[in-house]
Amino acid sequence: MTYEKGFKEEAVKLSDEIGIKKAAEQLGVPYYTIAEWRQQRSRYGKAAYVGSGHKQMTEEEKDRRIHELERANAELEKANEILKDALGFFAKDRKK
Repeated sequence: MTYEKGFKEEAVKLSDEIGIKKAAEQLGVPYYTIAEWRQQRSRYGKAAYVGSGHKQMTEEEKDRRIHELERANAELEKANEILKDALGFFAKDRKK
């Protein structure tokens, strides 16, 4: 079952106040689920509970992804220039 980010945050707050076991019983959520949410909160802080299985990227992962995208963009720009040159070459050839 999936839960909204707001629900997870409120469940963790409740578990801070009354304990994980009581919060789990009161909310009808398995004990281990709330325990995992608490671990995520302590590990990721405000970036916790992104939902739907998507994990927050670390700065290193973001930097690597940016580098990959910049390299791919440079390759595409180079290929685009080659195609423009070829188009000009063939357009001159047609005019003769």
